[in-house]
Amino acid sequence: MSDTIRPEANDTMAQIARLRDQVETLLREKAMPAVESMTACAEATAHEAAEWSRQQADSVRATVRGQPLAAILIAAAVGFVLGRVAR
Repeated sequence: MSDTIRPEANDTMAQIARLRDQVETLLREKAMPAVESMTACAEATAHEAAEWSRQQADSVRATVRGQPLAAILIAAAVGFVLGRVAR
C-alpha cells in the first residue's frame, strides 16, 4: 500500500511545485507591473495635488495681502458662524 501512496504523494508535490512556479510567474509578470504602474500614478497625483495646494495657498496669500480688511472680516464671519454651529 505504501508503494502506491508514495508515487501519488510525489506527483502531488510536483503539481504543487508547478503551481507555485506558475503563481510566482504570474505575480512577477502581471501583478508587479500593475502595482508599479498604480504606484507611479499615485505618486504623480500626489505631486499634482501638492502643487495645486501650493498654488491655492499662494493665491489666498496674495488676496489677503492685497485686501487685508476684507480678509479680516471674512475670517471673523467664518469664526462667528463656526462658533454658532458648534454650540
